[in-house]
Amino acid sequence: MKIEKYSIGIGDRFARQGKAQLQAFLLARKKGVDIVPVWNKSHREHTIVGTQPQSVRDEADAAVKALGWEQGYYVDADHIGLQTVDGYLSSSDFFTIDVAQFIDQPAGEKAHQAFMNRSQSYVGSLEIPGIDRDLSVTDENLSQMAGRFLKAIQEAGKVYRHIAKARGQDNAIIEISVDETPAPQSPLELFFILAMIAEEKIPLQTIAPKFTGRFNKGVDYEGDLPQFEQEFIEDLHVIAYATQLFGLTHTPKLSVHSGSDKFSLYPIMGKVIQRHDAGIHLKTAGTTWLEEVIGLAVAGGTGLQLAKDIYATARKKLDDLSAPYKEVINIDAAQLPSPDEVNAWDEETFAQTVRHDQSNARYNQHMRQLLHIGFKVAAQMENRFTDALESHAEVIAQQVTSNLYDRHISRLFLLS
Repeated sequence: MKIEKYSIGIGDRFARQGKAQLQAFLLARKKGVDIVPVWNKSHREHTIVGTQPQSVRDEADAAVKALGWEQGYYVDADHIGLQTVDGYLSSSDFFTIDVAQFIDQPAGEKAHQAFMNRSQSYVGSLEIPGIDRDLSVTDENLSQMAGRFLKAIQEAGKVYRHIAKARGQDNAIIEISVDETPAPQSPLELFFILAMIAEEKIPLQTIAPKFTGRFNKGVDYEGDLPQFEQEFIEDLHVIAYATQLFGLTHTPKLSVHSGSDKFSLYPIMGKVIQRHDAGIHLKTAGTTWLEEVIGLAVAGGTGLQLAKDIYATARKKLDDLSAPYKEVINIDAAQLPSPDEVNAWDEETFAQTVRHDQSNARYNQHMRQLLHIGFKVAAQMENRFTDALESHAEVIAQQVTSNLYDRHISRLFLLS
């Protein structure tokens, strides 16, 4: 099993928008761009919403059948580890192995020394084709990299072998996520992370490194664009060189996590992958849920009132909702409108405030981020919310398809 060149991870908190999401990929095909969908939902999201992994497979299969999709598609067990992977083995074929909790954990003296011994041939000046500067390798920084990443990659190896035992060695797409760390990985660190992956014999197909800047949920990138571009290009050169040097089974694609709504990055990434003939995996999630809220507002009447009620409750629970997402949100409470103010809004005022259109003076990224993490509020409404999704399915689907195609796919892949 080998994933195609271009893929997008599409989250769907409440498993209602599969066809609307897939419609965006059909529109891309009409423009001559083949992108495969990867339906993803994390263990945490399943726990909050009260769903099971099989529901994601069911949604994907139903959408593919309904729209006659004949290309590849996948279901991602998103951010799993050894303790959670078993529930996904039968329904998923893409596995994002999350090793964040093992980064900076010691691998043990024997493993540490074995890595140091294997890496001695690189001590000195490492030249990577395409990177116009030499990378200095010392015993000190080798030891630091082993201390940071060796245990994490060993854990990824354990998870992969567990998956392979259950599904077969060639019946799963493996992604490793090392993006949930305070500091970005340097090209040198990525090189040795790939060396560790090769040593574990993991058939890696995508890797999600940590880039400079903030990838906040549901809003645009915050950071230095030229610096991001340089890191992105250098990572591609590292991957190409490491693939050849270490004999990796596949040439891994770069995976960009929290990738939805990073509009300032899409033209940069799009031009780079075209220039280097490289693949990419863009992982999105909560942007679909936000379009559901916007669609409810646009529908007016009881739909609009429900959207207002979700916001009012989320505003009251700001601290609790924010706690798990501190590293990927930046909400200024002073910039949030009061529930009373929002309650007086009409359909367009609500929609324009939340919709990610930076040219619109009403757009409020703080309200958008709060609603992004506020899906727990809707989940607790149970049938009131899901029944509303069914009642207003057509207008919501229009928002979902347009958001994914016009704001995401077009800006990344359909460059002028």
